[in-house]
Amino acid sequence: MIVVVSQAWTKPSEEHAAAYVALSEEFGRFFRTQPGFRGRRLLRGVENPWHFTHLRWFDSVEAYEACTTAEGYVAHTEAMYEHLQPYESYPREYLEVVLDEPDPTPERGGVGQ
Repeated sequence: MIVVVSQAWTKPSEEHAAAYVALSEEFGRFFRTQPGFRGRRLLRGVENPWHFTHLRWFDSVEAYEACTTAEGYVAHTEAMYEHLQPYESYPREYLEVVLDEPDPTPERGGVGQ
C-alpha cells in the first residue's frame, strides 16, 4: 500500500479555506469509485490555517496514477485550484506504508478512550 501526500495553501481567508474543504469532501465521492483506493485524510495546519496536507491511500502508485487520468479528476482539481495561492507546481510525493497502527481517533477506540 502507498500513500500519496500533497500540500496546498489556500488564499488567506476562511472563505477560501472552507471552499477548499467543501470541494475536497465532494472530491471524495470521485475517489471512492476508483479501483485501488483505500482512504484519505485532509489535514489543516494549526499554526497556519491556510495550509492543508492531503493524504490518499492506494494499493499502488499505478492505481493512483490511473485515478488521475479518470474522467472528472482534472475538473475537480481545477475547481479546488481557484481557492489556492498561486505557485509554480502542485507537487505530490509517493510514500510506501511500512507501519500501520490502529486509527487513533476516540470514536474508533483509539486515543482518548
